Amino acid sequence: MAHVYLGLGTNLGDKAANLHRAVCGISEKIGKVLSLSSFYETAPWGFTSENSFLNAAVCVETSLSPWEVLHRTQEIERMLGRTQKSERNVYHDRIIDIDLLLYDKEIIQTPELTLPHPLMLQREFVMKPLLEIAREIEHPGIGKTFGELYEEMCGKIC
Repeated sequence: MAHVYLGLGTNLGDKAANLHRAVCGISEKIGKVLSLSSFYETAPWGFTSENSFLNAAVCVETSLSPWEVLHRTQEIERMLGRTQKSERNVYHDRIIDIDLLLYDKEIIQTPELTLPHPLMLQREFVMKPLLEIAREIEHPGIGKTFGELYEEMCGKIC
């Protein structure tokens, strides 16, 4: 069984309900939810919007491969009403976003999937909830815990 960390975000509709529905979908389609962070209200990142985000992180135990997890998160997004994915760093409002952040200690770089998530260390809205549930987990390839990385990050952008 693998431990998978997912980042969740929403800035449309009933945000808390959107996150709860996403967690239920994750539990049904991906595996056992081991931990869920608090929900954090954050400003949009990478685009301008009047709608703030609600973000969280979740740890799931799964027997699925990283690609199966990716496809099932996309299926959950569609099921919850997301019709458009961000492409080429063009971001927009969304009812739900589920990002695959980590899959055990796997390092993967393919056109379809990059793990660990390549932008996670630049995004406080990802790191803060992740820190709550994975402070002592080491970032694959860097060899520092997320607690250590967050402290370094806060010297730069927090």
